[in-house]
Amino acid sequence: MQVGLFLSSIEAIRNSFGDQSALNLDNIVDFGMILYTFVLGLEMDPYVILKSPSRHTILAYASLISTIALTTAITPWLPYGANDTNIITLTTTLSLTLSGTGSHVLTRLITDLKIGKSDIGKLAIMAGVHSDMMAMLILSIGFVFLPLARFSDARDVIKLVVKMALTLLLQVVVAAKLSPYFLDWVNNENPEGRPLKGSHFVLSMAFMAVICSCAAWFGYSPFLSSFMAGLFLPREGRISKWAISKLNKLLSLLFYPLFCFWVGLSIEFTEFHASQPDTWERLFTLLLIVAVGKVVGTVIGGILLGFRWPELAAIGLLLMAKGHFQIYFVVHALRHGDLEMTTCISLVIVFFLSIVHTPFVVKHIIERARKLVPVQRMTLQCLDPTSELRILLCLHGPHNLPSSTNLMEISRGKPIPGLHVYVTDMVELTEKLATALDREEGTNNMVVTDRSVINTREQITEAFQSYVDENNAGITLSRSHVLSTFNGMAKDLIVLAEDLMVSLILLPFHKRLNADGTHDSGTPGFRYVNRKLLRNAPCSIGILVERGSGFAEKITKSSQCDVAIIFIGGKDDREALLFAGRVAWHPGVKLTVIRFLLDTSSENAPRRLYNRANIEEEEEEMKLDDESFTDFYEKYIAGGKVAYTEKHLANSSETYTTLKSLKGQHTLIIVGRGARENTILTLGLNDWKECPELGPVGDVLSGSGFECDSSILIIQQHRLKGQLDGLSDDFSIM
Repeated sequence: MQVGLFLSSIEAIRNSFGDQSALNLDNIVDFGMILYTFVLGLEMDPYVILKSPSRHTILAYASLISTIALTTAITPWLPYGANDTNIITLTTTLSLTLSGTGSHVLTRLITDLKIGKSDIGKLAIMAGVHSDMMAMLILSIGFVFLPLARFSDARDVIKLVVKMALTLLLQVVVAAKLSPYFLDWVNNENPEGRPLKGSHFVLSMAFMAVICSCAAWFGYSPFLSSFMAGLFLPREGRISKWAISKLNKLLSLLFYPLFCFWVGLSIEFTEFHASQPDTWERLFTLLLIVAVGKVVGTVIGGILLGFRWPELAAIGLLLMAKGHFQIYFVVHALRHGDLEMTTCISLVIVFFLSIVHTPFVVKHIIERARKLVPVQRMTLQCLDPTSELRILLCLHGPHNLPSSTNLMEISRGKPIPGLHVYVTDMVELTEKLATALDREEGTNNMVVTDRSVINTREQITEAFQSYVDENNAGITLSRSHVLSTFNGMAKDLIVLAEDLMVSLILLPFHKRLNADGTHDSGTPGFRYVNRKLLRNAPCSIGILVERGSGFAEKITKSSQCDVAIIFIGGKDDREALLFAGRVAWHPGVKLTVIRFLLDTSSENAPRRLYNRANIEEEEEEMKLDDESFTDFYEKYIAGGKVAYTEKHLANSSETYTTLKSLKGQHTLIIVGRGARENTILTLGLNDWKECPELGPVGDVLSGSGFECDSSILIIQQHRLKGQLDGLSDDFSIM
C-alpha cells in the first residue's frame, strides 16, 4: 500500500498519465473490483442469517449496530461532503463503510500472526466475515433506494428504484434456485481427477458472467451486482472452487498492487489541508467512530455471552480492520462528487490506521494467554477422565493391519467417554510419487494419483472400517495420511498430532516381521522418523515391535490375550501403567502386572554412591511411583481384575535373567521406554545398544539375539523441556 501511494505521488509519474491512460486504469480497477466482490460473496454463506445466532454472529451484529449508530449520530454535525451532497445518502454511505470489516485483510493478518487456530482468532475471523457480509448486504439493498445517480424528476427516481429492485430480485432468485442445477450438471460431467472439458468451462464462466452483470444492465452498481451473484451462487463444487482459487491468485498477483497505485493516483495529497484544525478534527473523529463503535459493540455483545472484557476489547480492535473495498468505495464516492478530497484522504488514512495496531493487539492476546492458560501436557496422565482418548495410529502399509487393529482394540477402555483413532498412513515421497501428484481443484492441497498408493489406502480404510463396524462400541475412526520425505515426515506428523490434539502417537517398529518370526534389516528412514519423534513429539508416544505371530491374531471380547506390563519406575513406566489401565477393561485380555523391586538386602546388590541432589531426586521419583502404583492397585488389582506379581532383584543381571524367563508366557509386553534414572536394575542393559531409542528394557526384549516371541509396546511420556517459551497455535483463553 505504502509503495503504491509513494510511487503515484511522484510528480513525474503522475504527469505521465494522460486523461486516456487514467481512464483506462479506472476501467481496469473497476473490473478488478467486480472480480473481488464476486469472490468475496462466493466465499460467504448468506443462509447463516436464517439460523439461530451463534457467538460470532452476535459479536458481528453488536459491533455493526454500534458503529452505525455512532456514525449516524456524529457525521451529520460535521462537514464531510461536498456542497451538493445529500446528507442522508452521505451518512448512510459512511455508516456502512465505517461499520464494515475487511474480512480478507483481517483473515490474512490473523493467520500471519499465528493465532488463526486459537479460539479468539477463529472467533475474530468468523465475526469479521459476518460483519463484512452484513455491511455489504445492507449496502447492496440500500443502493436500490439511494442510488448515486441524480434525477430532478421524482418519477425517474421511482422508475429506477423499481427497475433495479426487480432485476436484483430476479438475479438473486436465478443465482440461488436455478444455478445449482446447472452447476451440478457441470460438476457431474467433470468429476474430480479428470480434466475439465473446455466447452463446459467456457459455458460455466459465461453463465457466471451473465448472472453477475444482469442487474448492472438496468442501472444497478456492477460491483454490488457481482457481490450479490457470488453470495447466492453455490460455494461447493468444482467450478466454484476453481473460480475462488484462480481469481484470488489473479487478484493477489495483479489487482492489489495496481489498486494501491490507482488509489494514490486518484487522490491529491497536496489538497489535504493539514494546516486547518477542521481537517484533523475530521480525521480523529472518523478514527474514534471506528474504534469506539467496534470495541463498545463487541464488549456489550460478548459480555451477554459470558466472555471476559479484555478479550472482547481485543476482538473489537481486530474488527476495526478495513480492506480494499472500503478504500475503493470512498475513492469511488470522490469520483462521483459525494466526498471532498480532504475527507477522502482522511478516510484512506483512517483505513490504514485501522490495521497498524493489529500486531500489538495480537501480542497482548498471546501475553494474556501465557498467564491464563496452564501448560497443557498431552499425556495419558493429564487426560481428563471425562474426555475421549485421541490416538494417532500410524502404519507403514497393509502388513501392519493385524497388529494395529489389535492395538486399537485393546486401547478402547470404557465405552464412555470412548476412543478416537486417527489412522494415518506414513507414505514416503519418492521421485516416482512426486510425478504423480496433482493439485486439488480450488485448493492448495496436493493429491496422489498413483494407483498403488490409492489402492493401499483404500485397503487400510476398508479393513479398519470393517473392524469398527463389527466392534463399534466406544470407537470413532478418522483417516489421514502423511506424504513426505523421511527428512520431513516427523515434522509433518508433529504438526498433525498438534492439530488433532492427540494424547498418544502409536508407531510401528522400523523392522518388518518375517514369516519365520525374525525381523528383516529394517528401513533406516522409518527408524530416523521414530527417533526424531521420540525427541520432539508433542504428546506421549508408543512404538510397537512385533515378535512371533501371537499379536497378529484377532482379539475379540471372547478371546484370551495374555498381556503383561513391566513396572520398574519412572515417568515412562507410570505412563505405561496408565495405558495398561485401559487394556485392563477389555474382556478378552488377561493382564498381568510385573513389578521389579530392588532387593537391597541381597549380597549381589552393588553399592552406588549418590550425591545429595541425586538422593532427593530418587526419593521424589520413588514417591511418585508408589502413588501411581497404589492408585492402580486399588482400581484393578485389589478387585481381582488384574493379576500381580513381584520380582525382587539385586542388579541388572538378574533383571536380564527375569526378562528371559518371560519367554512364551505373554502375547504382548508393555514397558516404559526409560526406566527411572540411576536405578540399579537397568544399569548396563543398554550395553547391547542394538536399538537404544527403545530404552534399556525395550532394547533387550526386541533384540535379535533375545529369545522372546512376545510383541513389545514401548511407551514414552511426553517430554516437557522446562516451561513453554510460546503457545501452541490452538491455545484457548475465551
